[in-house]
Amino acid sequence: MKAPATPDQPASRRHPIGVVVERTGLSQDVLRVWERRYRAVEPSRGEGGHRLYSDDDIARLRLLSAATAAGRSIGQVAPLSTDELSRMVWEDAAARLDPVRSAARRRDISRRAPTVDVVDQAHDLSARLDTVELEHVLRRALAQFGVTAFIEDVASPLLRRIGDDWHAGRLSIAHEHLASSTVHDILVEAMRSMARRSASATVLVATPAGERHVIGAALVGAAASAEGWGVAYLGADAPASDIAAAAKVTKAAVVALSVTYVDDRGRTIEEIRSLRDLLPPATVLVVGGAGVTGIALEVAAAGVRVGATLADLRDTLRDATEPHAA
Repeated sequence: MKAPATPDQPASRRHPIGVVVERTGLSQDVLRVWERRYRAVEPSRGEGGHRLYSDDDIARLRLLSAATAAGRSIGQVAPLSTDELSRMVWEDAAARLDPVRSAARRRDISRRAPTVDVVDQAHDLSARLDTVELEHVLRRALAQFGVTAFIEDVASPLLRRIGDDWHAGRLSIAHEHLASSTVHDILVEAMRSMARRSASATVLVATPAGERHVIGAALVGAAASAEGWGVAYLGADAPASDIAAAAKVTKAAVVALSVTYVDDRGRTIEEIRSLRDLLPPATVLVVGGAGVTGIALEVAAAGVRVGATLADLRDTLRDATEPHAA
């Protein structure tokens, strides 16, 4: 439950966004994302339409910042009441001071998988905007662990962590773009290096019109290549008619769409429905990604398979025509 807006608060106790940035340490970009996507606070509006924040809003934003700094995602904590947030932040602080829990945490760290160290290292390099060393570390991890483990245990956790840090205001959009573009290029290169003309079935991978976030599609394409499938990778922002035409040319058995964010819900649903109508009935259409949750019912009702994870994608591929073993 969000803190109630207080438009009747005296003007002297309502603050412009610059004051909020100064008092909370959050950037304006993060504040706007938290308000628009998560409704973390609901500021009032001044006569010119600019946002005005109450003291309660600022207190709540400080708690949200502390909760995310402790490792929680903004999506997890934004729905909580301010009292619930306060208790959570207090409990997190107490746990950090508890010597028994701290010792247990150190033992857990000492036993963790080697991929966790790679994620930590890649995260630190992303934070420093060290493109050259980041690419070196990630390419070495791909060679060491193989494509499937790289996708599931390095690339995916790294991107989630950096995304959470961006939403929490600990990293900027520049850090997120650096990490995403580096991972994307490595995955596309891996996908192409595994391409096999002899593969008996093809999966076509794209994002629907209006979706410009392409990293999810690259993850899907590389995962399909690792399963032995031929992959036709179209990338971002492809209209339904173009995807359907490409599926016909490539004789795709499966079309996989990645949806990260849904800015225009109606348009995204209509694009997916149109694609389903344009594809042959035997062609499997699967839609996955973080953005599919809010449209899952409508998409499924149109005869489209919904896959939230890469494991779901593998199930879809194995249910479809199996390619020859490598």
